[in-house]
Amino acid sequence: MSDSRIKQGQWPELAFENWKDTLATLHLWTQIVGKIRLKQMPWLNHSWHVTLYVSANGLTTGSIPYASGVFQIDFDFIHHSLHIITSAGGMEEVALYPRSVADFYRELFEKLRRAGINAYINAEPNEVDPAIPFEKDETHRSYDGARVRDYYKALVNTHNVFTKFRARFTGKCSPVHFFLGIV
Repeated sequence: MSDSRIKQGQWPELAFENWKDTLATLHLWTQIVGKIRLKQMPWLNHSWHVTLYVSANGLTTGSIPYASGVFQIDFDFIHHSLHIITSAGGMEEVALYPRSVADFYRELFEKLRRAGINAYINAEPNEVDPAIPFEKDETHRSYDGARVRDYYKALVNTHNVFTKFRARFTGKCSPVHFFLGIV
């Protein structure tokens, strides 16, 4: 689809073979961002402090406390960028394109430092084999923007189905969120 607008309610085709390399790279990128949230957030029951949330243009950490206020990290799967936004008015951007996990990791942490955010993580990916440390991973480097946009369409549709379904339950239930395999 050449038009970057997303038609809501349509389910995209997500044939694994067509985007498995992009999915592997994106999974590692979301783990890096999720681990930042994990280290910066106070613990919440059921590990809700490590999840990402579907947003109007991708995935977001939501507000994360830091020394100068709060910040958030947003994946924008429509415009293919990652934004670091601070309550102090700072904003940094990392472009999403075919690049290694190591390159993404280095630039993300450079931009965090530039924004005044001192974040440290365990730089080993979880639940993947082989578990190449993020700063050394030159293997995973695929990013197909069209497939990522399709994936995002599926996330939005799934979010809406889950949100409607959980609204009917009157007991305790978790928010709709995206776990990325980091705990």
